Amino acid sequence: MRILPLLLLGLVLCTCDRASVSSAVAGQAEQPLHILEGAAMGTYYRVTYLGDTIPALKNSLDSLLDAYNQELSAWVPGSKINAFNESESGISLAGTEHFIPNLTLARAISEKTGGAYDPTVGPLVKYWGFGTAEKRTDADGDPAEIARLLKLVGIEKLQLDGEFLRKPPGVELNLNASAKGYGVDLLSQLLSQRGRPDHLIDIGGEMRGGGQKNGRPWNVAIRLPDENRAKVASAGTLPLSGGQAIATSGNYLDYYKVEGKTLSHTIDPRTGKVERNRLLSASVLAPDCATADAYATACLVLGPEEALELINTQPELEGYFIILNQNDELETVTTDGLKE
Repeated sequence: MRILPLLLLGLVLCTCDRASVSSAVAGQAEQPLHILEGAAMGTYYRVTYLGDTIPALKNSLDSLLDAYNQELSAWVPGSKINAFNESESGISLAGTEHFIPNLTLARAISEKTGGAYDPTVGPLVKYWGFGTAEKRTDADGDPAEIARLLKLVGIEKLQLDGEFLRKPPGVELNLNASAKGYGVDLLSQLLSQRGRPDHLIDIGGEMRGGGQKNGRPWNVAIRLPDENRAKVASAGTLPLSGGQAIATSGNYLDYYKVEGKTLSHTIDPRTGKVERNRLLSASVLAPDCATADAYATACLVLGPEEALELINTQPELEGYFIILNQNDELETVTTDGLKE
């Protein structure tokens, strides 16, 4: 299998804004292509766009992402979401721009996935040694403590009263499952507003392709699941155009081993336990990246059969799943709309 970086195919990684050399396709000159890169949400962002250079674009991108982080990043001290989690009964969301849209999306997807996606699962994520918590020294956990923490899980426990978001004590909210996707959507909107509808936005591997790449779709690679972080191979490519987005969640990188067992970062909000099934990688295509991001998380919880059924029932979504089959071999399964 040919080794490829998890980037837009055909582009070379760079650290500054640069234009490609124009060439001709079908007798017409191609628009110049530019790439901007920076750090965001604990990872990288990469913005590729066609047309004339936009002055001071990087400053605009960074400012937009910083404003988002000040509201919804659990890694930013004093952020709005940290203030909410540290409060006893909730806080006012007056003056926020991104908090309520993310919460509304989370409610909708939690309902459609039967609770497989729930952004209040944070206490259990910490219990199992992920996020900012220390790793566990035992693999099975304490059933009584898991049962106690499960009482704090459930997005229905959050009540929006005007601009005041209420909660019972101990309930926490973490919207990281859709954060990168939402950031992708914000940057895509900014590029369109600046008159550059043909663009590809990439934040940590979550992508959205606006318009086209000189008359062709933006082709993106799906990473082959491998626990070796240094090994990056392609499991296939998918085209993005017209604003379509893709997000991928995997159970093969964020994990640790204890007592001979593997604990992965996917926690089932319905049981409170680590979920590690035969679905190793779930890529979801959607009209926006925040939706794709949250559904991809839910798919890992559901496992291959239920995930395939779920995505097939949502006409606006498609799924590209990499599973470990009964013969311990990697197998690709797609929803109906991606079948050849």
